Amino acid sequence: MSDASLNTTRAYEDEAQFGDYFALLKPRVMTLVVFTAFVGLLAAPVPVHPFIGFCAVLFIALGGGASGALNMWYDSDIDAVMRRTAKRPIPSGRVTREEAFQIGLALSVFACIFLGLATNWLAAGLLAFTIFFYVVIYTMWLKRSTPQNIVIGGAAGAFPPMIGWAAATGEISTASVLMFCLTFLWTPPHFWALALFMRSDYDDAKVPMLTVTHGRPATRAHILVYTLILAAFAIGLGFTQVGGPVYLTVAVVLNAMFAVGAFRIWRRDETDSEADNFLVERKFFKLSLLYLFAHFGAILIEAGIDRMGIFA
Repeated sequence: MSDASLNTTRAYEDEAQFGDYFALLKPRVMTLVVFTAFVGLLAAPVPVHPFIGFCAVLFIALGGGASGALNMWYDSDIDAVMRRTAKRPIPSGRVTREEAFQIGLALSVFACIFLGLATNWLAAGLLAFTIFFYVVIYTMWLKRSTPQNIVIGGAAGAFPPMIGWAAATGEISTASVLMFCLTFLWTPPHFWALALFMRSDYDDAKVPMLTVTHGRPATRAHILVYTLILAAFAIGLGFTQVGGPVYLTVAVVLNAMFAVGAFRIWRRDETDSEADNFLVERKFFKLSLLYLFAHFGAILIEAGIDRMGIFA
């Protein structure tokens, strides 16, 4: 193959494809946003027309994707030095920072305006605040300045079920606030467990994650404390209008498992083998992935039971 052909092939390979722009939206994170917003929408006591519901979830998803694009725009320097993020579109050179910023900003405006037009302006305002909180409060400020970055910044990922509820009802309720708390309190133990076995990434990027600033023993203790607080709120949600026997069963079983896992992490110390610590921490992290989806899945089942009049 000639040098000219090789150069043409490389240029084509480096050119951004649709998948690169889609990756800017953090599709895995968007999955959680879409699911929890969908549950909040369906669990609300006010029925929503299927088309309006589809539009609401779509615009909430686009707002979440916009946040991801703006996060990647601002954090491209950090992403470039972390193994977990080095292949993202900007540090890999397939998408420019300017493109990411323009896409994120355009999607933010589009999502908020059309959510307001499709549903109500309370839902749109909550979505706009969520984007602002994630990009400005968390990404630009907290992430690089305090080990409480995940604790406070977790609020951004906790708003979708509240937005879905507001899209259906035009209101904020005890149930929607507790759904917010469920995600908000789940976020720290979930990410701290990840940070325990990915610590070198945060060291390299100079991100003041709790594992970096306070060490592993303190992080383990924080995981246990937040897990116990989370359990109280998660079970308490079962006694609101979105709860019921299915949800309470799932909440009690999963929170018992989560508490046991957090206790096992707390008991570890630096004299244990690195391999053993890694296995315990990774197992807890995997359980945390199931935890949130199972709780919101149970809320969804309760909503279906309520719609069909079962147990009435």
